[in-house]
Amino acid sequence: MEEKSGMSNINPKWRKVKVTVTVKQSGGGLLTNLVEGGVQGIEHFIGKTLVLELLSNDLDSKTKLEKKTKKGDAQKSKEENDEVQYEATFKLEEEFGKVGAVLVENELSKEMFLKSIVLDGFPDGPLHVTCNSWLQPNHHTPVKRVFFTDKSYLPSQTPRGLRRLREEALNQLRGNGEGERKSSDKIYDYDVYNDLADPDSNLNLKRPVLGASKQYPYPRRCRTGRKHTDSDPSTEKRSSSFYVPRDDAFSDTKESQFTMNTISSGISAVLESLDAILTDQDLGFRSFEDIDTIYKEGFHLPALKDSGLNFLQSLIPRLIKVANDSQNLLRFDTPETVKRDRFFWFSDEEFARETLAGANPQNIRLVKEWPLRSKHESQIYGPPESAFTAEVIEPQIIGYGTIEEAIREKKLYMLDYHDLFLPYVSKVREIEGTTLYGSRTLFFLTKQGTLKPLAIELTRPPMDGKPQWKQVFTPASHSISHSTNLWLWRLAKAHVLAHDAGTHELLNHWLRAHAVMEPFVIATNRQLSAMHPIYKLLHPHLRYTLTINAFAREILINANGIIEKSFSPNKYSMELSSVAYDQLWQFDLQALPNDLIDRGMAEVDPNAPHGLKLTIEDYPFANDGLLIWDAIKQWVSDYVNHYYPTPSIIQSDQELQAWWTEIRTVGHGDKSEEPWWPNLKTPEDLIDIITTIAWIASAHHAAVNFGQYTYAGYFPNRPNIIRNKMPTEDPTKEEWENFLNKPEQTLLESFPSQIQATTMMLVFNVLSYHSTDEEYIGQFMNPSWAQDPTIKAAFERFNRRLKEIEGIIDSRNKDSNLKNRHGVGVVPYELLKPFSESGLTAKGIPYSVSI
Repeated sequence: MEEKSGMSNINPKWRKVKVTVTVKQSGGGLLTNLVEGGVQGIEHFIGKTLVLELLSNDLDSKTKLEKKTKKGDAQKSKEENDEVQYEATFKLEEEFGKVGAVLVENELSKEMFLKSIVLDGFPDGPLHVTCNSWLQPNHHTPVKRVFFTDKSYLPSQTPRGLRRLREEALNQLRGNGEGERKSSDKIYDYDVYNDLADPDSNLNLKRPVLGASKQYPYPRRCRTGRKHTDSDPSTEKRSSSFYVPRDDAFSDTKESQFTMNTISSGISAVLESLDAILTDQDLGFRSFEDIDTIYKEGFHLPALKDSGLNFLQSLIPRLIKVANDSQNLLRFDTPETVKRDRFFWFSDEEFARETLAGANPQNIRLVKEWPLRSKHESQIYGPPESAFTAEVIEPQIIGYGTIEEAIREKKLYMLDYHDLFLPYVSKVREIEGTTLYGSRTLFFLTKQGTLKPLAIELTRPPMDGKPQWKQVFTPASHSISHSTNLWLWRLAKAHVLAHDAGTHELLNHWLRAHAVMEPFVIATNRQLSAMHPIYKLLHPHLRYTLTINAFAREILINANGIIEKSFSPNKYSMELSSVAYDQLWQFDLQALPNDLIDRGMAEVDPNAPHGLKLTIEDYPFANDGLLIWDAIKQWVSDYVNHYYPTPSIIQSDQELQAWWTEIRTVGHGDKSEEPWWPNLKTPEDLIDIITTIAWIASAHHAAVNFGQYTYAGYFPNRPNIIRNKMPTEDPTKEEWENFLNKPEQTLLESFPSQIQATTMMLVFNVLSYHSTDEEYIGQFMNPSWAQDPTIKAAFERFNRRLKEIEGIIDSRNKDSNLKNRHGVGVVPYELLKPFSESGLTAKGIPYSVSI
């Protein structure tokens, strides 16, 4: 037809371009697929399909306007496994220039997941367009979607024919801040944490709004726009689904195991069944043998809702076993720690070792001054002086005459949960079934390079007409019988471990790895074009974050949710995380080297590896973490320096500057005036910022997440809550006699109840599990990086270095001189090994903070 019209004579220079669109089919049951397949067949028969428009990089040389697009229909050509291909053929005149983008319309009846577009027929090879995006049908969202080719462009380098579309695409993602978001939307906007409470169902479930206030500062979340409650106009109504921008939902493969809805419904179904079995919510374990039955015999669950059974059986096949036609057996995996040594949790050495190589290795700090004092007002909280004295400590620091000498030699370390928790002790104690102290735990660095616990201080402020109470507990004391003291020490350790577990989950995990990352995700999508090289660098680290955070708001951190019911601070849990954000969180200290220096765990030494000298040489988290940090920073440096060879390019990049400004002034607006925010003026500034973001999303999160079941799956090792006060705190005669006669029973009664323990074991099991399609850092090359030989070579070096680090960590775990990561019954520290197989492996660093 074109030849008859004379086109070949008028424009003899044209080329035939074949466009192939690959669509990923969504999952579904047999009936669903049959029905949808029939509908799609009819749609194809009557001509409904994908409509494509090719856009030129160039403007029309005469009009200086965008060139007219080339439009055509793509027809279904191939179907294989879970992918469908559509094809269209175009004739492009030479003067059309290079294709820079493709507009796509979906004329079918349902949304589809566009995986990629390939344009073949150019002399320099095919053009690739990576989409990985959901495309809504025209009747639902009558907006043409633009997908740019994989080539990266800074804003100033954008081809003139694409500049308008670049800005329009960003505007579509920003929305207008109005209305309730639909599940099909792809809009990123900010809001405060005003959807954790549920006052309409119960006024006791009212909670403060977090964010946009001096009292409760907090990072922003993704806006949902739901209506507000009748009982509290400041609180959003909760709904059965939490909005996540459509492209941030789990991929279809991952979705089969990890959709927010299946996680929520699955866990909820099992918890409902456990509630039915464990009718007494306060019932504890009668003996340690009872605890062992969780792993040996399990629970026979009543009939589960299909969603719950299907979710857990597909996610963790070993967790739920079908016992017979009518019952399902909930039996927990025995954690690797217990397999190696059933009594590992009794050991003081293991208690100390896990501060360096456990689930929460980021709170141990060097003691720099003595005596220790609280910063809180003495009129409210009592005398500020610590109860630690030279008489208690000095006899235990062998080889050092005084505490001051040990401090000068960097031999004293501490877990300090005193001032953070102390203001909440009296509030928490008003709640039945929980208790709290402010605590400090001192450790001594031995000649073997291991930590030895010296003493624990527990403090209760003045309350209920009683003065301040504080007491020091030690592993060895001659003031009372050895047996009694041993059990008091174990009880004090249990309190500290509950404090550590709460700090780990609420602060180091939720706040530092999830909540503070959400503004980075939102700003990156709002301010950086998909064409921007920094968007392409960050995207793997930000993917899925909004989904898992929405899941947390739905059933974990909400009022009367799993965290509140299972951890000591109870309904003050999220309020406490706001206090920590206010007092403790600094962006610059999220960088591993800065964090180590701030905690006194390292000092700058240009001659040392990584430029740091560790104060504890065998500190597995830091040893391995610095390898990963340096590898990430080198990759980021190669990438950034390629696109930004001079500071002027950084400063003139409007998208980049808007991105960093929005993060500081909107996403983290409650801390926008802090002096520690880095400037963004040089390539070095950008390298430090991006490296920090990538570290938080990948390695930091891996270190605090994937070891949870290994170390807390046997809850006596890391009890998430301690329900009773110490028996030495103002005891009645009966309480004291009960403790003296049955100290083991006192400990068991203080541990989490059966429902609290099993709830968190289930959650830890789910969160610690690697899915089959986990995307590990540096494992696969982003298609856009392969477009540029320099970036491709840099990524290949990054990949090789990560593989080398795997070998280094393996060698370290075999070194018998490294007592903090090697020994009889010790689980080797592998949480920062880059790669892993699926399952409960306690290793592997995914790109992002998703499950």
